[in-house]
Amino acid sequence: MTELTAPASPRAAPSTRSGLNLWKLGVKWLERLTCLLLFFAIWEFLPRTGIVSSAFLSPPSAVLAAIAQLIETGQLNKHIFASLQRSLAGLSLAVLAGVSLGLLMGVVRRFEAFVDPLLQLFRQVSALALFPVFLLFFGIGEASKIAIIFWAAFWPVLLNTISGVKQVEKLLIHSALSMGATRSFIFFKVILPAAAPSIFTGIRLAGAYSITALVAAEMIGSHAGLGFLTLNSQEIFQIPSMYAGIVLLALLGLALNYVLALLEKRLTRWRSGLEFHE
Repeated sequence: MTELTAPASPRAAPSTRSGLNLWKLGVKWLERLTCLLLFFAIWEFLPRTGIVSSAFLSPPSAVLAAIAQLIETGQLNKHIFASLQRSLAGLSLAVLAGVSLGLLMGVVRRFEAFVDPLLQLFRQVSALALFPVFLLFFGIGEASKIAIIFWAAFWPVLLNTISGVKQVEKLLIHSALSMGATRSFIFFKVILPAAAPSIFTGIRLAGAYSITALVAAEMIGSHAGLGFLTLNSQEIFQIPSMYAGIVLLALLGLALNYVLALLEKRLTRWRSGLEFHE
């Protein structure tokens, strides 16, 4: 009788693969950290050595000191809260309007053909160009600021939603119809989940645009906000505070993008079942 040998333990391969993945992840983060450290080192070096005047380029140490001063005086929380409130309000309205209109245009082709020329015309008009119009209609209060952010964030949500609906595989829809599925079932169970990745791509882009539009939104009639901090510091020539506002806007944008990415991952957990592992 031929002697049978026990197969090798299947746990070895996954363990090795897990260690390799951790190694790759560590190398990846080390590369990113090295790039950032090199950037800040060069930034600190240029004004300190006089290659670039510190009157125009404040070193990171001075920027950190300005941020620390904002924390001590309690101004930082006020500026962040004001900017975050405006950004989230404009982004929420943009997501609500962009997703709703995008789904309608993606599903009803006649409606898309009807409104597309007008939307293509409005799409070419930037939020900055409409700034005076928003001021005339809404005044210098919060409504005009939210309107500017809404306009900047609306278009990526709308366009990505339309694209996501159009890219849904027709075979999925026909298969559901052949099995007697209703149109409402197809919309909520087939079209909407299939278009979700593209929709979230638009929402994340809109999040970045909402932070970018903050500077324009807080140009007039603002007494708080990171955009106001940046512009006001430039006008009174407090350059470290100006760079502090720029850095804080970048960090706020990163934080918002991270939150939206986590939300996307949570709401599209079904996609993990489609991934193939070697």
